[in-house]
Amino acid sequence: MDYERPLQSELLTLLSRPTPVIQVLIGPRQVGKTTIARRIEKSIGIPAIYATADSPVPLDAAWIETQWRRAVAEGTASGAPVLLILDEVQKVRGWSEILKLLWDNRSAASDIRVMVLGSSALLMQEGLSESLAGRFFLHRCSHWGYQECRDAFGWSLEQWIYFGGYPGAASFADDETSWKRYIVDSLIETVLARDVLQMSKITKPVLLRHLFALAATLPAQSISYTKMLGQLHDAGNTTTLAHYLKLLESAFLISGLELFSRGQQRKRGSSPKLVLWNNALVNALSTKSFADSLGDTIWWGRLVENAVGAYLCNLNSVEYMVTYWRDGDHEVDFVVTRGRDVWAIEVKSGRSGKSSGLARFRSRYPDARPLLVGGQGIPLPEFFGRDASLWFV
Repeated sequence: MDYERPLQSELLTLLSRPTPVIQVLIGPRQVGKTTIARRIEKSIGIPAIYATADSPVPLDAAWIETQWRRAVAEGTASGAPVLLILDEVQKVRGWSEILKLLWDNRSAASDIRVMVLGSSALLMQEGLSESLAGRFFLHRCSHWGYQECRDAFGWSLEQWIYFGGYPGAASFADDETSWKRYIVDSLIETVLARDVLQMSKITKPVLLRHLFALAATLPAQSISYTKMLGQLHDAGNTTTLAHYLKLLESAFLISGLELFSRGQQRKRGSSPKLVLWNNALVNALSTKSFADSLGDTIWWGRLVENAVGAYLCNLNSVEYMVTYWRDGDHEVDFVVTRGRDVWAIEVKSGRSGKSSGLARFRSRYPDARPLLVGGQGIPLPEFFGRDASLWFV
């Protein structure tokens, strides 16, 4: 596939000149982080060393130091700047401490440019904040949006809403059975079994899997932790569920959106609204085919609403917070805040039995700006066809 994500040229420009910081690229598995890194390695025009820590054998700080020595040796031999790329670096014990030591003690005469990649937001950000403060610049490589899948694969909006944004799975889309098996075996199982379990001590791994499977059946729906406990086997307590939901979010799988409330502390124990960051995660576990989903108005409405939520969760900025709002039967699908600016988003997905809460929400928050998506509002192809941040200016 020859398609080039915009982030690639941005990183290539930064790494083609001396940089005072480490360039950090984080994002979910299978969205093109390694592809971007390997293409930069080939096209940057200076010696480059690529190494990955994605190994079944745990690695330690000696591995990073070895790669650094390779870069130093290459720079000495060639007399040129050297690019060092470390992939899945969060899997190396003590990675941030040794990288800080090597970065701070590098020779003034050497020009080693470093890019590190990771697929765990939690482990990456812990290491960056604890050891590398002020020494890095963070780039987010998100799930593929509609515009990218349209340009790369010629997909329609309906195909993207169903098949989601994993480029590696696109070649299986013509055979839905193979597509589902690929998503489950190569993506979901890999992330749950290898990435999430490495983030934190998981005392109930079966519960973690059941929580993920439950969320996949309830896209864009709010459900209380108490009700979750009633539907899960081997359930612990609400604190355990909330913790596991945060771990799934740090792996770019699921967010449990909190209830919006201004001027008071958000109720963290309130019913979270479950949004999967990629619709492929929903449909790979569903028994419905593409044709069945299109023909089921209620289910398709859920997929559209989840796609909007995923689109917002994938915003490449820490400025924005995504929540939802409910008062009795009245609900606002998504609330986006940036500072004191508030946008209330209503998704017109055609789902029946849904009461709009925009009027009541705006009576409480008069400064909130409404955004109607779908139906008589912003057409879905137009909404998904632009960078999400452009709607919040």
